[in-house]
Amino acid sequence: MSIEAYVPGKSAAPAGVKVHKLSSNENPLGPSPRAREAAQAALAKLELYPDGSASALRDAIARKFGLDPARIVCGNGSDELLSLLTSAYVGPGDEGVFCQHGFLVYRIAILAAGGTPVVAAEKNLVADVDAILAAVTPRTKIVFLANPNNPTGTYLPFEEVKRLHAGLPGHVLLVLDAAYAEYVRRNDYSAGLELAMTSDNVVMTRTFSKIHGLAALRIGWMVGPAQVVDAVNRVRPPFNVNAAALAAGIAAIGDEGHVAEAVAHNDAWLEIMTRELGEIGLSVTPSVGNFLLVHFPLEPGRTAREADAYLTQRGLILRRVDGYGLPNALRMTIGTEEANRLVLAALAAFMNGGGENHA
Repeated sequence: MSIEAYVPGKSAAPAGVKVHKLSSNENPLGPSPRAREAAQAALAKLELYPDGSASALRDAIARKFGLDPARIVCGNGSDELLSLLTSAYVGPGDEGVFCQHGFLVYRIAILAAGGTPVVAAEKNLVADVDAILAAVTPRTKIVFLANPNNPTGTYLPFEEVKRLHAGLPGHVLLVLDAAYAEYVRRNDYSAGLELAMTSDNVVMTRTFSKIHGLAALRIGWMVGPAQVVDAVNRVRPPFNVNAAALAAGIAAIGDEGHVAEAVAHNDAWLEIMTRELGEIGLSVTPSVGNFLLVHFPLEPGRTAREADAYLTQRGLILRRVDGYGLPNALRMTIGTEEANRLVLAALAAFMNGGGENHA
């Protein structure tokens, strides 16, 4: 009962208002048409169990990234894999470390496994390697690093990730959560494949929910050392990835054109939204993901809570991030051109006094 349930981004607005849901970091372009067709074809055989080892999907991932498929595990979203890793390595009396504004599922998974969550302070909303290492004790079994991080949109350069790994004791499992890796356009960034394939205590997790637009089907994957893969497979539920997801995932990872289109859309609008929100008078944390953390002033009538109500009345659904310790910010997914322009117009009106009347 000490676990606070994860609360997804809301999706409802007043009746009669067109909704633009920008609260869950979904791909505004949707999935690859190939993935949609593959999922629909899989529905013709609903009476059959899916491939319990996800062998064809693991092979497709391995071909894409030059990996050994035996070192890959697929899951019901990367959330399931994060929980399976924690349940395999953390028990009562053990500790798990994550960053101050890290993904809420880390805390939930650690508590569910009977462990103790330990929070490492961030520096200017960026993970701090020294703070993470200082939080590690002989009881630490797992360290989670979301890179890029949600909801801040910030990241650690690969040199810093390697420094973190070098400073960890060998018995501590480092989990690199790279859910937003495909969006990053920084030369000093790496998702962590190299570390996961060459180290005994590093795992990298990825998802099909973001860049591939398959959030409804729930597909994630991880790559790591053989002994970690073995441990996770021992606790992984049978048939944990459904047949439609397996088929769609194989098609999606092969559609490089769709991924490139999604990245180009995000690159353009990330820059536009960051610049124009700043011109409105709002502070935006520089982001390398497909979302922005927008900070509001503490003035009455212009707070994040009031902005959220104002936007919701207009069908613009952003994400409150109070649960992440950021009560005066909203997280906005980069949406369609229509949605993005509507948010800019609404927030300009809000900052110009519209917040005094939410009707």
